[in-house]
Amino acid sequence: MPVTTLSPFRSSIAAVAGFAVLAGGLSLPVSAKAQSNGPASVADLAAPLLDAVVNISTSQSVKAEGKGPTPPKIPDGSPFQEFFKDYFDNQKPDSGGKVSSLGSGFVIDPAGYVVTNNHVIEGADDIEVIFPNGTKLKAKLVGTDTKTDLSVLKVEPKAPLKAVKFGDSRAMRIGDWVMAVGNPFGLGGSLSVGVVSARGRNINAGPYDNFIQTDAAINKGNSGGPLFNMKGEVIGINTAIISPSGGSIGIGFSVPTELAQNIVQQLIEFGETRRGWLGVRVQPVTDDIASSLGMDAARGALISGVVKGGPVENGPIQPGDVVLTFDGKDIHEMRDLPRVVAESAVGKEVDVVILRDGKEQTVKVKLGQLQDSADEQQPGAGSDDAMPEDGEGGEMADPKNNDSDQTEQQAPDQREAPQTVLGMNLVTLTDELRAEKSIAESVEGVLVASVEAGSVAEQKGVKPGDVIVEVGQDFMEVPGDVMVRVNGLKSAGRKNAHMMVADAQGNLRFVAVPLE
Repeated sequence: MPVTTLSPFRSSIAAVAGFAVLAGGLSLPVSAKAQSNGPASVADLAAPLLDAVVNISTSQSVKAEGKGPTPPKIPDGSPFQEFFKDYFDNQKPDSGGKVSSLGSGFVIDPAGYVVTNNHVIEGADDIEVIFPNGTKLKAKLVGTDTKTDLSVLKVEPKAPLKAVKFGDSRAMRIGDWVMAVGNPFGLGGSLSVGVVSARGRNINAGPYDNFIQTDAAINKGNSGGPLFNMKGEVIGINTAIISPSGGSIGIGFSVPTELAQNIVQQLIEFGETRRGWLGVRVQPVTDDIASSLGMDAARGALISGVVKGGPVENGPIQPGDVVLTFDGKDIHEMRDLPRVVAESAVGKEVDVVILRDGKEQTVKVKLGQLQDSADEQQPGAGSDDAMPEDGEGGEMADPKNNDSDQTEQQAPDQREAPQTVLGMNLVTLTDELRAEKSIAESVEGVLVASVEAGSVAEQKGVKPGDVIVEVGQDFMEVPGDVMVRVNGLKSAGRKNAHMMVADAQGNLRFVAVPLE
């Protein structure tokens, strides 16, 4: 195992001089420096916490599959023939068996409530909590939340248990010391120390990723264990690591208590999570959009669609709005909005700061409840959990430069005639075409019949069968409307045509198609 040593050059200077230079020009003999203490011990801090950290043991019944391993071909009469036959016959599963696994957890209530990760206990038939003194108690699953990978268990102790309390993860800074305690590789009660390496990490584990990253050693079996601050408060639940070998390489992730505490309280109170729901689809605010709106930087979440029957249908928030602040919390990027909305109380009326028509305004919205079982509220189907369909955005056309009145200067047959605009071959969406292309009745606009190969529209992801709903925030009814609006944007010196595009099912997205 390679070992890194101190610089031999620096060591030789100390040996020759016999002194270590200190601030202010003072010096001490080398022997005195060798007796100096290392970093402050965390032993006193850790001692009263260890009894609250537990091992989680689970077992799961599995069915036998297959006929077992295939024995090698042994020549008839071989002295090893009977040996191999007996051995491989014994390897054939008859009735399945049980798979056991180990994880970590911690007690948050003396009455016996224990927090762990969902993936530690998922699919388990039996759950057992093992305490540092060797006591084993059967556990009941109180509730679980797959989106944040958190679960709450309940045991029935004969006496009040040692418990730890939640701290404020929002107060943690990059570089602050933390302690991880858990059950790595089945070695119970193991403690490691490190620092907060980063905050707000998105590792694509779920829709509400906001992980604390730490270099405190976290390994297999640490899942569900606590991450403590230097006050002995839990500020994270250790959940994941990045490792090519399965062991710690100093990149571990913990669910922060700013997210976990509310989830845990809801699981205890209701046995489920009750998340706020805004009922919108969101896209990123790109640099182009920010520039066109006069924003000093790209921030916020762009509303690309509103769910029918949702809390803000025909209400204060509309497609094309940019949400800047939600209930007093700044929305720095698109993924912040689903998380902040989900953390808000169902039925709560909140102030939302939006950017519309180039101006900031505050609107009030009343949140509904996110129903995980409802298809219309699932990611990709119109909820505020949804990620953008193509992630594209562009420069927002200035609403003041409204050229829609120019469409009236065209004859009706000219407006309805097919047009080729920015590489898109556009036709009027008739009832026949709607039926042929299976386009939902709710979708209105101009049909993209085909897209020229290599065109700017193709590069931006526009496809045959898409429907152009708006261009520059104006509704498009026939192909001539698109032609006139695009020409008007060019005359106004715009670099992009900001289009609202719908697919056949009615899912909306914003696409910025270059005009040059």
